[in-house]
Amino acid sequence: MSVEAESNTREEVQSHDRLKSLEANRPDLLEQNFSATVPNQKWTTDISYVWSDEGSLYLAVVMDLYSRAIVGWSMNRRMTQHLVCDALAMALLRRQFPIVTIVHCERGSQYCSKRYHKLLSNNALRCSMGRRATCYDNAVTQSFFHSLKVGLVYRQRYTTLRMAQTSIFEYIKTYYNRQRKHSAIGYRIPMLFDNAA
Repeated sequence: MSVEAESNTREEVQSHDRLKSLEANRPDLLEQNFSATVPNQKWTTDISYVWSDEGSLYLAVVMDLYSRAIVGWSMNRRMTQHLVCDALAMALLRRQFPIVTIVHCERGSQYCSKRYHKLLSNNALRCSMGRRATCYDNAVTQSFFHSLKVGLVYRQRYTTLRMAQTSIFEYIKTYYNRQRKHSAIGYRIPMLFDNAA
C-alpha cells in the first residue's frame, strides 16, 4: 500500500515538473490576438462536453482563426490525449499539413501530454499555450462551444451517445462551417470565406 502511494506521489511530482517545464517553454504566442491574415496562420483548440442519457460525450475541436471554420474535431466518451490528438490529426489532414501554423490551447493535461507535443513537433507546428486559469486566452473557441450548446445541444435530449455524435457532426460539418454567417468575418460563411482566400 505504501509503495503504491509513493509511486503515485512520484508520478504527481513528475507530472507537476513536466507542467512547470511546459509553462516555461510554451509561451502564449497569441496574447488574445484572435485575428489572422491568411488561412492556417493560427489555430485554436479546446475541449468541451455534452450530456446524453448514456453519459458524457467529450468534444475536441480545432478552429482556424482566419475563417473561424472548425477544421478538425474528435468525440469520445473519455477526455484523453487521444481525443485532442485525433482532432489535431484531422485538421492536419483536411488542411494538407500546413507548417509553422500556431496552434493555441489551454494548459490541460491532454495538451501537456508527450503524444500531443510530438504530433506538433513532427508536423512543424508552433505550440502556444494560454496562461493558467485565464479563460479569455481561448475565448474564441469557448464562443464556438457556447454557440453549439445554445443553438443545438440545449434544444434537445440525447438518449444515446451515437445520437449526440451524429447531431454534433451534422452541426459542425453542415451548418456551422457551410451555412452559419460569422460576425468576426463580416457575416460571411466560414468555408466560403476560406475558399475565397
